Amino acid sequence: MKTKRLLTRSRDKKKSVAFWIAVSILCLLALISLFPLALVVLNSFKTHTEIMLNPFSWPTSFSFHNYVYTWEIGKFGSGFINSIKLTASAIIAGVIGSSTMGYVLATRRVKTWRPLTLYFMLATTVPLQMFMLPLYSTFVDLKLMGNVYAVGVAIAAWNLPMPIFLMRTYFLKVPFELEEAARIDGANTFHVLTKVIMPIVSPGIITVACIIGLFSWNEYLLTTTLLKNEVNFTATLKFLNLNGTFSRDFSVIMAGAVIMVIPMVLVFLLLQKRFIEGMANGAVKG
Repeated sequence: MKTKRLLTRSRDKKKSVAFWIAVSILCLLALISLFPLALVVLNSFKTHTEIMLNPFSWPTSFSFHNYVYTWEIGKFGSGFINSIKLTASAIIAGVIGSSTMGYVLATRRVKTWRPLTLYFMLATTVPLQMFMLPLYSTFVDLKLMGNVYAVGVAIAAWNLPMPIFLMRTYFLKVPFELEEAARIDGANTFHVLTKVIMPIVSPGIITVACIIGLFSWNEYLLTTTLLKNEVNFTATLKFLNLNGTFSRDFSVIMAGAVIMVIPMVLVFLLLQKRFIEGMANGAVKG
């Protein structure tokens, strides 16, 4: 009995040591990841001179003058409105596209589901630059240049393969008996998808919305190519324009960077539980 107790205590100690080592490593990695962001926030309260003298020092006073000045001079108000329009259209198009295609691939409703799956897998390896010329020509022909909503749909289409596979995994986990019972009750495919299956896979929909929203908010190549007028510029383009105009005033650039990061941080903090659950439950399944 004593030997067993000693062995048990020894195993518990080893597990405890391993646990605290793992926690220490994760805390160190978290500090390394958050340090640049904390440095940007700290410098956003300082003047350009203070930043140049010592970027690691505390500001003489915590004033929001940099933020007010940057917001006004960078015209972030219209930029944020355009970003919200673009992100919302991308999320709506991405959720609808990934949900319907994921459902088709999961239930194998078309005979070409295997080639379609292979096509979407290969699409993740193709760089965006290869599609820029035909996409630009299409936008010009359809007179959609500068249309924020059309650019949002294009961004959603480009980022669609990964959300499709994520939603396919969720649909594979839904019992087929639920769909059969709904069809026996007289429901068609549209009602089965929207009324029965979609509520079950809602964590996956939230995850897809977060992924597409993040890509859309930070998109640069498509927006700078297809949004030709400054009136249609998103917050990202406003910030980059600010970076070029005030390239020597780091206080303005730091404040602009914080203004750009805050919305995404708030959204992630509000939806982090659902997002993590969605990514964990949506693990790749054959």
